[in-house]
Amino acid sequence: MPDGRAADSAADRRPARRRTGSAPQVATGHAPLEGRRLKRGLSALADADPDLAAAIAAAGALPVRSRDPGFGTLLNIIMAQQLSTASAGAIWNRLEAECDPMTPRTLLRIHPRRLRSIGLSKQKALYARELARALERGEPDLASLHALADEDAITALTQVKGIGRWTAEIYLLFALGRADVMPADDLALQIAAQRLKRLDKRPTGRELRAMAEAWQPWRSVAARVLWHYYRIVPV
Repeated sequence: MPDGRAADSAADRRPARRRTGSAPQVATGHAPLEGRRLKRGLSALADADPDLAAAIAAAGALPVRSRDPGFGTLLNIIMAQQLSTASAGAIWNRLEAECDPMTPRTLLRIHPRRLRSIGLSKQKALYARELARALERGEPDLASLHALADEDAITALTQVKGIGRWTAEIYLLFALGRADVMPADDLALQIAAQRLKRLDKRPTGRELRAMAEAWQPWRSVAARVLWHYYRIVPV
């Protein structure tokens, strides 16, 4: 599985853009983690953790980061791994132009050499095709993920070659609106947690997961606060 840590924060990346004529995104039973839900989470976190309360006050309003669930968003998350926001966006725009509508079947019609010429690495071109094949088989059925518990949904997604835990967690957080997911292997989150908690060393993924236990059931909101804090508040 690929390393989930990215060159830029996942929260900095734009959602997969819909093109005219693109396939409809899958429906989900979960509301986006925005608006009143987000406010409830922020209020609960501020009450539970003085450091997060300070971060929320210092960083200001969180930007809207919800994405449409479906193939395009999941592929976009995979494509953006280990790339700067600018590089990932440029490659994604070229891929959207080539793969229209953005469906698994359309992508599988594109020759791997063409994917490489668009800017995908050999490995990511392989992952893109593996994802498309898996979804064509219904493994997993993205439309049914909303009915699964968080860990079960992560397990279903990580059966696909190219999807590690970080990718699955980002999908649950931004596309499915799950409120209690902490992508603890994200480098930006680790750095933000180190700064916020005034730690001598950057916490490991395991250490950040342990730290985040205190933020249940709003760990997704805590992650968004940390990403925003990482970007907005100077060192």
